[in-house]
Amino acid sequence: MTGNDIDLLDDTTLTEIGADLTGAKPAQILLLACGALAHEVLALKAANGWDHMDLTCLPAKLHLYPDKIVGAIEQAVTKHRAKYSEIFVLYADCGTGGLLTAKCAELGIEMLAGPHCYSFFEGNANFAAHEDEITAFYLTDFLVRQFDAFIWKPMGLDRHPELRDMYFGNYTKLVYQAQLKDSKLEALAQGHAKRLGLAYEYRFTGYGDLARELARKA
Repeated sequence: MTGNDIDLLDDTTLTEIGADLTGAKPAQILLLACGALAHEVLALKAANGWDHMDLTCLPAKLHLYPDKIVGAIEQAVTKHRAKYSEIFVLYADCGTGGLLTAKCAELGIEMLAGPHCYSFFEGNANFAAHEDEITAFYLTDFLVRQFDAFIWKPMGLDRHPELRDMYFGNYTKLVYQAQLKDSKLEALAQGHAKRLGLAYEYRFTGYGDLARELARKA
């Protein structure tokens, strides 16, 4: 897949449907990922020439219903397993309360370590060191772009903005964990912080543990 193909991936499609980017001839490894990671994974594959990895993405909106993630992963593994020598699940725990870890162990497949993408993008060890950030609200590049679809509308703030303080009154700052250095995304993130009534902090993380874990499969 070329750089232009990466740019053509639509965030709304990745949110609602996901994307099956496997080819007619399967590669060695299947990366089974959240749609919110599609751009980052494809960028890493292209930059490093990891043509032995195929990618298929589940809908990113599953994060709004974490109880559905485990079943969706199991279904996808069952669908693709016979075609690949290895499947690597690019999800952290993601609100499943350890159930995804248990299911992956049962299926005999690896998954990303960590509680969520905010942690592995920053690096799990670095993220765990932020003991003073229990009142921080995090956004990644994808969530900055999809803020309305994942935060504003599901919480009903588009219809009832007066609920903002009820939802976010205990938060003190919005931390934008940037995977790319993009001034337009920075401006969007600052606007989101203002809408939520939170202080703003920019933190460039790059791809963090996602890059390091994929490199292990190179």
